Amino acid sequence: MGNPSIRVSILTVSDRSFRGEREDLSGPALIQAIQQLGWEIVQTGLAPDEKESISAWLIQVCDSGTTDLILTTGGTGFAPRDVTPEATRAVIEREAPGLAEAMRQKSLQITPHAMLSRAIAGIRKRTLIVNLPGSPKAAVENLQSIAVVIPHAVELLQESPSAEVGHYHPPKS
Repeated sequence: MGNPSIRVSILTVSDRSFRGEREDLSGPALIQAIQQLGWEIVQTGLAPDEKESISAWLIQVCDSGTTDLILTTGGTGFAPRDVTPEATRAVIEREAPGLAEAMRQKSLQITPHAMLSRAIAGIRKRTLIVNLPGSPKAAVENLQSIAVVIPHAVELLQESPSAEVGHYHPPKS
């Protein structure tokens, strides 16, 4: 089973970065981590902390069929303008709770603040969307905690014949 090249798009969600008041550090940190994994960056974007802007970007990228994985960074906490999970939930067709649970579990080994993450993960058409924290360090750590399963998730979404390799098939009676 080969490791398919995963096509990744990244959306940084930040009012201050969107207005040009603060440099986006999380997007570039994720780009570097993705390149180290051997995956391909397809598109990057920057959105304010507004549900409609985030949802519109996610829909456009998912529906284009050019991306296997969308990573959002930012807007997953408790602040009143943190609406990335709501914007994501509005566009996904199915949730993938195990990914968010795994990220929080791994992050709890680093900081108790991981309990404050409201990040979700889900699927729209054949694209997986994963919310990551806004901090560059935490975004990369969270991505690294789930990176091992992403190639298989993409194979399953693409209905690749190799996705069944290694699955247990009970003997026919």
